[in-house]
Amino acid sequence: MFLTITTTGTAENPATDLGFLLHKHPDRVRVESQSHGTAHVFYPEATAERCTAALLLEVDPIALVRRGRSKGKGRAGAPDAALAQYVNDRPYAASSLLAVALSGVFRTALKGTCVLRPELPDRTRPLRIEIPVLPARGGAAMVHRLFDPLGWDTVQAEAVPLDEQFPEWGDSRYVHLVLEGELRLADALRQLYVLLPVLDDAKHYWIAPDEVDKLLRAGDGWLAAHPEHALISSRYLARHKRLTQEAVDRLELVRLAESDGSEVEEIDNAVDETSDTEERPVPLAVQRRDAILAALRAAGAQRVLDLGCGQGQLVQALLGDPAYTEIVGMDVSVRALTVAARRLRLERMGERQRSRVTLFQGSLAYTDKRLAGYDAAVLSEVVEHLDLERLPALEYAVFGSARPRTVLVTTPNVEYNVRWESLPAGHVRHGDHRFEWTREEFRAWAGQVAARFGYTVAYVPVGDDDPEVGPPTQMAVFTQVTGAATETATATPTTETATTTETTTTDSPKEGEAA
Repeated sequence: MFLTITTTGTAENPATDLGFLLHKHPDRVRVESQSHGTAHVFYPEATAERCTAALLLEVDPIALVRRGRSKGKGRAGAPDAALAQYVNDRPYAASSLLAVALSGVFRTALKGTCVLRPELPDRTRPLRIEIPVLPARGGAAMVHRLFDPLGWDTVQAEAVPLDEQFPEWGDSRYVHLVLEGELRLADALRQLYVLLPVLDDAKHYWIAPDEVDKLLRAGDGWLAAHPEHALISSRYLARHKRLTQEAVDRLELVRLAESDGSEVEEIDNAVDETSDTEERPVPLAVQRRDAILAALRAAGAQRVLDLGCGQGQLVQALLGDPAYTEIVGMDVSVRALTVAARRLRLERMGERQRSRVTLFQGSLAYTDKRLAGYDAAVLSEVVEHLDLERLPALEYAVFGSARPRTVLVTTPNVEYNVRWESLPAGHVRHGDHRFEWTREEFRAWAGQVAARFGYTVAYVPVGDDDPEVGPPTQMAVFTQVTGAATETATATPTTETATTTETTTTDSPKEGEAA
């Protein structure tokens, strides 16, 4: 089985820096013994402009069978089959054997360390990874499901025919994989380490409890936000139900920690303090985000605005779904946008993924030509941060000027506040809230906005819909009426009415509050 890693460079940043990252000299052939054969590392080309490192793994079928017998079972825990023990695809097709070889031969690169040139691992670089024969249960579609959300500019998965001389036999279950993009080498290798056995849907060794730790280490920074993280966990852990559930639970802790800006240990400790017999409630911030994502999917949106994006939690969730081709986050606070950029790791993001997301500063008290032409706009916990007299400016900027096909607005339901035991009577949920509406007040506002600007509106409860006081969060889904005329004369904001912009939400993170 065979894999190549290619990068390009210049005289100032030569491509041969790849040798430092892989800890393998381009002028030498490196041979390392593996438990199932021998790994060879060599460089077919090594110039300042272009450098390619190749990993060739020679699998010893006899050793593979002997190791399987020593454990009492063969590949992936299936009973030994006499001929299949010796005649199979293991010597030729990339699998968990190649993933293990990657982790051994390129272990320093996988960890993102380089003693001689410590500045190199953190740099993104143009990479081309090619695997001529890769088993892919699920075919090319599965390859794209797994790699497309990870920031590669190009993901090519060409089916390998069963026999080129007999095309009528059709294609095999193998693909020729090519990945191209600008990523950190460590990130690319970690993705391969996890996803090679996932695509093969089989592992050649026993699945022990420490495999969950290996999965989470290799998946750090990308797996928790991957839309297929549950499938990846299940296949990587050979469908071991208990270990898969443990992995999914721990990934959820990572996702919650990222949403709340907390450390995983803090979230984990908070969970441990709850009773084991009680079902852990889903945080309202997560329920709200899930409701927004469901509404965006139902609307068929591809180009989405997150207006008042705060620290980028929703933008991060949208990036995990390749269905969204363009995502814009706007906020009045530079500090919030800086935190969002750090959360999204924009400086490490591949070129293709980076082209999907834009963050910029702006105020909803002004019209902004940059907001025109999008499928949907989201105002999640935004309107309550404005003074009531400033709402007409926001209404015109969003519904009159930008005019996305769909607008989602969420805001606290003040009636539900009596259910918050920690909230004193008569208080709003956050000190920066200028108001909080009842359900009737919210519907009255949304109804008149829809009528004025040519939209229909529907209402969706978010969270526990209490029979007496309603849900904790209320959401309005505005849908543009095609060809509808709008009333703009009284809504157009002037410079005078827009000089005081909405209060920054940086000091009142939307995703972490009770709202």
